[in-house]
Amino acid sequence: MSKILELREKRAKAWDAAKAFLDSKRGGDGLLSAEDTATYDKMEADVVALGKEIDRLERQAAIDAELLKPTNTPITNTPTGVPFEDKTGRAGAEYKRAFWNAMRGKGDVAVRNALQIGTDSEGGYLVPDEFERTLVEALEEENIFRRLANVITTSTGDRKIPVVASKGTASWVDEEGAIPESDDSFGQVSIGAYKLATMIKVSEELLNDSVFNLESYITKEFARRIGNKEEEAFFTGDGTGKPLGILAATGGGQVGVTTAGATAITLDEILDLFYSLKAPYRNKAAFVMNDSTIKAIRKLKDSTGQYLWQPSVKEATPDTILNRPLYTSSYVPAIEAGAKTVVFGDFSYYWVADRQGRVFKRLNELYAATGQVGFIATQRVDGKLILPEAVKVLQQKAA
Repeated sequence: MSKILELREKRAKAWDAAKAFLDSKRGGDGLLSAEDTATYDKMEADVVALGKEIDRLERQAAIDAELLKPTNTPITNTPTGVPFEDKTGRAGAEYKRAFWNAMRGKGDVAVRNALQIGTDSEGGYLVPDEFERTLVEALEEENIFRRLANVITTSTGDRKIPVVASKGTASWVDEEGAIPESDDSFGQVSIGAYKLATMIKVSEELLNDSVFNLESYITKEFARRIGNKEEEAFFTGDGTGKPLGILAATGGGQVGVTTAGATAITLDEILDLFYSLKAPYRNKAAFVMNDSTIKAIRKLKDSTGQYLWQPSVKEATPDTILNRPLYTSSYVPAIEAGAKTVVFGDFSYYWVADRQGRVFKRLNELYAATGQVGFIATQRVDGKLILPEAVKVLQQKAA
């Protein structure tokens, strides 16, 4: 049995024990004593800790699987006259070699000639195609939103997305009667590109060390910084200089439920949120909330006595609420008066538009006095919810 599966089963048993303890210790008023509350909190913390360890092991397994992939394909038969076509442009080996030589400061005439393929108007170099795919994969790992949203790639200019604003209907008509007109009306959502940038500094000694894996380091740092900032904007962005977030008051998800309490969520309110979303969207919908919100609703049961939150016992599958996937993000607000604390909907209606080509620039002189070299990484991206009714949010009562 794999370690991950073993931990999932251990977590499921720990959760069953916590539920049993909770049921046995509740008084007539449904409340726990202070001592029992402390015991339950410890049991729940163990469940959470096991979940985090499972997440870590799954990420490690994914990285190991990537590193174990063959770096080339062996020739198992004799070529039959088919000419070998080397990759060209930013996918070519020459460009990749020249790009990383330039990043390490080993530029010469040949390097500059090779990099002319990938120059941009800002004076940096577009990253090699293979490396760009690595960056996209790393961003998806760092950014929960990219796993759920619809990610597209644009080249230049705004992307116009046609959206049906209202739909026509059929009518009952008399024999030989006139058929009334009923047309669909269409609107447009425009997705552009906002610039997101970060700067990385590396010491010259480390840069010149052949053991130091510059590519791996920059990939991870770029993914961590850009991924976190992207996810924050995709949830809470105001559309000014950044994407319009799914929690925006205008253009974001619709408020499905407003709670009766400013600092609490009830079972009925979660059920109301679930059914406030139209059935076709519920088929692919997911819950997203803060870790602290999950902790608050873990004690809630449905009408059959089943707890709403259910741990996953299958590898690479999320926990569930009402049989729908549950994801966590620190950028969904915690429970407080007026906050939008639970998001439920079909996130494929949130479109993330990547402007093709991420750019790196090496800064040789700016930090020369301190023996460091700077690297600027930039990306152009936008995001919008193209159909607000596809996502519903639960909002806490105002104070």
